[in-house]
Amino acid sequence: MLGSTHGTLTTDFRARVEACGETPRTAVHSSAAPSADDAIPVDVSGRPLHADVPDLDRFFRPESVAVIGASDAEGRPNTGITRQLIAWADRVGARIHPVHPTRPTVFGLACHASVADLPEQVDLAVLLVSDPLPVIEELADTKVKFAVAFASGFAETGGAGAAAQERLAAAVRRSGLRLLGPNTNLNAFEEFRDDLDGPAIALITQSGHQGRPVYTLQKLGIRLSHWAPTGNEADLETSDFISYFAEQPEVGAIACYVEGLKDGRSFLLAADRAARNGVPVVAVKVGRTEAGARMAASHTGKLTGADTVVDAAMRQFGVIRVDGLDELQDTAALLARARRPEADGVVVYSISGGTGAHFSDLATEAGLTLPTLSQAKQDELHQWIPPYLNVANPVDNGGHPVGDWRGRKIIDAILADPSVGVLICPITGPFPPMSDKLAQDLVDAAEQTDKLICVIWGSPVGTEDAYRTTLLGSSRVATFRTFGNCITAVRAYLGHHHFTARYRSPFEDAPRTPSPSYRKAQALMRPGQQLSEHAAKQLLRAYGIRVPREQLVTSAAAAVRAAGLVGYPVVMKASGPQLGHKTELGLVKIGLTSASQIRDAYRELTDIARYENVPLDGILVCQMVERGVEMVVGVTQDDLFGPTVTVGLGGVLVEVLHDAAVRVPPFGEDQARAMLTELRGHALLEGVRGAPPADVDALVEVVLRIQRMALELGDQLSELDINPLMVLPRGQGAVALDALAICR
Repeated sequence: MLGSTHGTLTTDFRARVEACGETPRTAVHSSAAPSADDAIPVDVSGRPLHADVPDLDRFFRPESVAVIGASDAEGRPNTGITRQLIAWADRVGARIHPVHPTRPTVFGLACHASVADLPEQVDLAVLLVSDPLPVIEELADTKVKFAVAFASGFAETGGAGAAAQERLAAAVRRSGLRLLGPNTNLNAFEEFRDDLDGPAIALITQSGHQGRPVYTLQKLGIRLSHWAPTGNEADLETSDFISYFAEQPEVGAIACYVEGLKDGRSFLLAADRAARNGVPVVAVKVGRTEAGARMAASHTGKLTGADTVVDAAMRQFGVIRVDGLDELQDTAALLARARRPEADGVVVYSISGGTGAHFSDLATEAGLTLPTLSQAKQDELHQWIPPYLNVANPVDNGGHPVGDWRGRKIIDAILADPSVGVLICPITGPFPPMSDKLAQDLVDAAEQTDKLICVIWGSPVGTEDAYRTTLLGSSRVATFRTFGNCITAVRAYLGHHHFTARYRSPFEDAPRTPSPSYRKAQALMRPGQQLSEHAAKQLLRAYGIRVPREQLVTSAAAAVRAAGLVGYPVVMKASGPQLGHKTELGLVKIGLTSASQIRDAYRELTDIARYENVPLDGILVCQMVERGVEMVVGVTQDDLFGPTVTVGLGGVLVEVLHDAAVRVPPFGEDQARAMLTELRGHALLEGVRGAPPADVDALVEVVLRIQRMALELGDQLSELDINPLMVLPRGQGAVALDALAICR
């Protein structure tokens, strides 16, 4: 008997179990439990640099399982669950121990009155009770490794439920066990086919039903190895399972349905582990729209975060975001099974010239590379294809050659081209004299090549033998039902392997100790206040970011002297801790060229400030910088990911154009440059209409220095905005003409 300070189940718990007429369900939101491993390195802000990977072997393959609240009474929901758990335990070779306060046996198995009466230490406790909190406390002394809570009524129900979930999470932390749920289901205990070979898909869902399309891929011969229905994630979360699955040798891809992320940092660390191991992560993340975000919050009680930041963070760490469950299953299936590409080139091969042209247009627009086949290759193909048909790419065979020996010759010749990594064959409808032979030739060719062959079977019926038996019976051909899903999956496949080939974890180079700049910046911070432009520019100077020559003055005479030192023409601006958009208030004067203009501008600026009741720390007399590209670079705080860095087109139209790219620190120079190429207005940096190319290297350096500031100051810096950052012609640098900083 296991020792317990509780002895037997409490009276309240006994009553709850006996009264439980339905499977209890619950939902909770809580911050992740801190790691007990003090050896995990941290960055300059104290955040971990490595994912803390839980050992989930005994969760998925336990040796012993306790079912608390087990039942065999007909008509009770717990009875069906108990029956399924018994069958699952038999499949995985686990001993199962029913627990119920009043039943001597359940389905012929000896039943124990309490967890204290269990005959051995169990790996997994499944809680079929409406309130899991007292049971977690009962389990605390039993050294159980894992528990699953199905109950609902937690954070997804509002404030009271969120408080209940936090109490549950706190109890879990005290107990030392790891909890799946609450508000989860039986998906982890589904039956997986064991007769399928090759890399498998590991599935993670916050809503169990949304994983059904991926789970049913097994019926098409695609292997699944695990299913983690995370529910409300009071303890174990999506990130934990990504980290664990990324280490499993049988996992070829991880498919996720995510309604909300509990902790952004944990998610990035998990994605980083998957990227370093070359394991693709494909995710549907709901909450792109305001309505979607509300629904997600009401269902799981999670923060969905600003979707632009979520999207950027996923892209930054190689997570492939797709929009629908059909894309999730098709993309994950392809990535799990396809070998590394030998080339980026895609060739479209079809019976119909119209079909090939249509698909090629869509593929090219999506960014796939369709190389023109060499003249020698075209001449070779024309041995079997009539000379009046186009074979440059797309390759139109005219139909008849696929019905005889020529069909396979054409396929082999295309695959032999070193520029070709992917062959895509759209078959828009069944026409047995051609389509059946074509399908078989493609399957046979796939067995002889490491290159990817994709087929789109366009028939809406889907019962044809060429589809059901020939194509789906092949583990080497990737078969799709729509053009769009094929293009999405192939683009993800090529993109993933490009990404992982050059991936270097940004956490490896994250700063571990504060820089001298940090110590200078600390002296400038004013908690809870907005800094004046002058003070904000001092903050930039502390991090080596260039600002114009300028002086802060408090008299007209001093302004004239400052203009002489700075050099005409000058800009004069009011500077104060409550000033944001100075231009709208008329508090900026530009192009001043004489002492009289300086004196007049000083009087006007101070008069406006007095009229608007805006306190000033002085008037800035600044060097005028005119020639360059106006950009904006800034830092904001995201609820999920913490500090984020933004770069975009700046100036007065920044809020109109909304042309910006976002990254979550830490990131390297490659990501800083990638941010610039994502901008719609990127061509402005290259020089347009006779303008010289801008100093992109200097702009990248500013972005990296701002990132360092964001990492070191952490949540002390609520917001930073450099607008405009004038990027001068190549070789001349970049100058922060204005800055706003808000301290937290």
